[in-house]
Amino acid sequence: MELKEAVLSRRTIRAYEKTEIKESDVKEIIAFAQNAPSWKNSQTGRYYAALSEEKITAVKNALPAFNQERSLNAVYIVVSFKKRISGFDTQNDTAANECGDEWGAYDLGLQNMLLMLKARELGLDTLIMGLRDSQAIKKAVSIPEDEEVMAVIALGKRAQNPDMPPRKNLDEILSIQ
Repeated sequence: MELKEAVLSRRTIRAYEKTEIKESDVKEIIAFAQNAPSWKNSQTGRYYAALSEEKITAVKNALPAFNQERSLNAVYIVVSFKKRISGFDTQNDTAANECGDEWGAYDLGLQNMLLMLKARELGLDTLIMGLRDSQAIKKAVSIPEDEEVMAVIALGKRAQNPDMPPRKNLDEILSIQ
């Protein structure tokens, strides 16, 4: 699959077929995501793949009911980043600018876009869920306190083929000066 096809066929999927997601596919997806740039090559993104029924249930139980329903039959990848590294002068633990830890979230977003595109290339799809019980998720998949949980990504084979939602007109988002 070409990059353009992966980008244009990627959708937020809210219904998944019951199918096995292979550990080797998850590893390939995450290894690809590692190619994203990060602040001073800090690579602070972390991934916790819930593939066993026990871990899938634990993560699912930390999601609101509507996201539990939308992610049935999927596995979960919990995404986090190590705090106070990206966007920081680590010698004196001070933020390099007003964004501070937001740089860690920015870096993780870049990684997650690559994750979604690689998943699509492999015939899998995703749903990024930001509403979650962070503390329950940290406990479920053993995330250390020095990491910030950003989202849970459902990963699976789509059971629907939604149309691409409309995009804003370029004039609404671009200012050429």
